[in-house]
Amino acid sequence: MRQANGRAITVNGRSIHVEESGHGTDVVLFESGQGLGRASWDPVLPLLADRARLVAYDRAGFGRSARTDAPLDLDDLAADLVALAEAVAPDRFVLVAHSMGGLVARLAYQRLAPRLRGILMVDTTPETAPAFDAIDQIARRVDRTLAIAQPLVRSRLVARLLSGTARRVFPTDTYETMLAEDFVPAGLAQTRREFRAVAAAVPRLRAEPPAPPGCPTVLLSADRPRRGGERTHPALQEHQRRWTETLPDGRYETVDAGHFIQGERPDVVAARIRELLDRS
Repeated sequence: MRQANGRAITVNGRSIHVEESGHGTDVVLFESGQGLGRASWDPVLPLLADRARLVAYDRAGFGRSARTDAPLDLDDLAADLVALAEAVAPDRFVLVAHSMGGLVARLAYQRLAPRLRGILMVDTTPETAPAFDAIDQIARRVDRTLAIAQPLVRSRLVARLLSGTARRVFPTDTYETMLAEDFVPAGLAQTRREFRAVAAAVPRLRAEPPAPPGCPTVLLSADRPRRGGERTHPALQEHQRRWTETLPDGRYETVDAGHFIQGERPDVVAARIRELLDRS
């Protein structure tokens, strides 16, 4: 069974739930993707417990962090990441970010740069990708769908049906934690807020991209497309590769997995984190 001790840390006036595991002088901080919290890193953490202190957390509004009705934008989420890093990783550390968490990490980079030993991006999407070309329309469509699902997930049967991908990919105890904390009305409400925040941020990010990471950076790209994304997947991977090539110390790597690489191939994720730690 999943057993982890957590604590609440106040960052920017918000109560954030943090779980720490592993041991050592090195630190790895994990930023989750959209709609999920700290539990999404469960498959990776045991593989690194002997190498570093591992910190995973729930963004505001998710999991065991305090619920919020505030319309937080991506800059707010990046500010929370910076404040959390200052609280749990006072020295240099490796940052790992999945999916939308990659945008949060990139916005936080400027303030974290002096202390970052490396960044691992797990199937993150650059704002230049065609997937964001119609982000306003996509956001409205997703919001309508989640608005319908939000009250229905009070039924555990419905919640299980709507979270089938997570159920297939993650260990049972991890999935049950997600089911109890993330696939609930409040969790879907926060997912809707974050999707709107992404839609609002993309035009600005395209016009004024964040400063590229100067530290060693690895981007792991899922080789298997998401359902319905088969046609656009090659273009997505091309933009991931191009973005990595703009970095002074970047590396692009495809992985035989779906979007949740950390669930399907935690060994690859852990291996790249070890490499970043060893390089430093």
